[in-house]
Amino acid sequence: MDAAGVEAVWRIESARIVAALARFTGDFGLAEDAAQEAVAEALVSWPRARPVNPAGWLMATARRRAIDAIRRRAALQDRYALLAAEVPAGSAVEEDIDPDRIDDDVLALMFISCHPVLSAEARVALTLRVVGGLSSEEIARAFLVPVPTVQARITRGKKTIAAAGVPFEPPPAAERRERLGGVLSVLYVIFTEGSTATSGDRLLRTDLAYEAIRLARTLAALQPDEPEVHGLLALCELTAARFPARTGPDGSPILLEDQDRRRWDISAIRRGLAALAKASPRGLGPYGLQAAIAAAHAAAPSVEATDWDRIVVLYEALGRVAPSPVVELNRAVAVAMAAGPARGLEIVDELIAADRLPGSHLVPTVRGELLARLGRRPEARAELELAARLCTNHREREVLLRKAATLP
Repeated sequence: MDAAGVEAVWRIESARIVAALARFTGDFGLAEDAAQEAVAEALVSWPRARPVNPAGWLMATARRRAIDAIRRRAALQDRYALLAAEVPAGSAVEEDIDPDRIDDDVLALMFISCHPVLSAEARVALTLRVVGGLSSEEIARAFLVPVPTVQARITRGKKTIAAAGVPFEPPPAAERRERLGGVLSVLYVIFTEGSTATSGDRLLRTDLAYEAIRLARTLAALQPDEPEVHGLLALCELTAARFPARTGPDGSPILLEDQDRRRWDISAIRRGLAALAKASPRGLGPYGLQAAIAAAHAAAPSVEATDWDRIVVLYEALGRVAPSPVVELNRAVAVAMAAGPARGLEIVDELIAADRLPGSHLVPTVRGELLARLGRRPEARAELELAARLCTNHREREVLLRKAATLP
């Protein structure tokens, strides 16, 4: 098995392996380090002799590496003796891991990676590294930050968890729902960055977006009774369904009104609608409402045939349960489609007057579009040029400048 095969096994099994090691050792940092050492050994050993049970081989090797590390800690000799008794020294027995088994170990790993004691940046980095199995280099490329920055966030995160004495277990049932919001927030941030990159020369970072979807599916399997977990999964699936039509062959963005809807991923739409149905019976939360908006777009054969009145109502509901200036800006777009650009422009101007989104390219982008529809072309061009100056994504900037150039 070559390096690509090792990477594939690691990407699939890393969460379960690290979770089991963390429970086994009671040390989150040691578990992650031991698992990485096992992967390094696999890169050397597997090309010569592929194990019958690759995941079990990684688990057994990582356990031995963890025991070796504990042995080196003079203050933990007693604990080492206890652990060593469970796995005989030199044992070559491969750990039996059921590839379909999902238990609270993975759930605990998610909650630890997204623990409130960590900064937002550390939560994202740890989730992608430990739960998602991405390398520091992959995370750095995804978020366009230096590799040492990612490594420092991960190191600080593990030290913070150790210093805070965070236990390796899901939080008590009474706290789980409150803490679950932090986990969902991290997955949402990861997916959002993948679906519309904040900077760089690509509009989409599909590898990042699909990793967030994979983690959301895992969480939905672990927490099947939580509506917002299904709501987030539905939102991700329905949004990702449009990926094939959102960019041209050269990577240039294609606006919603110009997309070939026949290229939308029907399977992803079906999965998204199924997840939305699971989220609906107990009432939709913020992610479920956003998923319902995405579902309204997915059901429409064109922009003109979209049920904009329903989307306006959904944005109004979203603004009540999760108020934010971005929600208001999106509501302005929907109102403009349902009731005319003048009504939408009123909402945008209220946001500007209140200075709700300072420095964001989104406000002048929307305002420029609405002014163009109203025939106020010089003003529209000025707004779109301002949006281009504020935008840090090269692909989006090109679209904005192209639009501005078409206006006199």
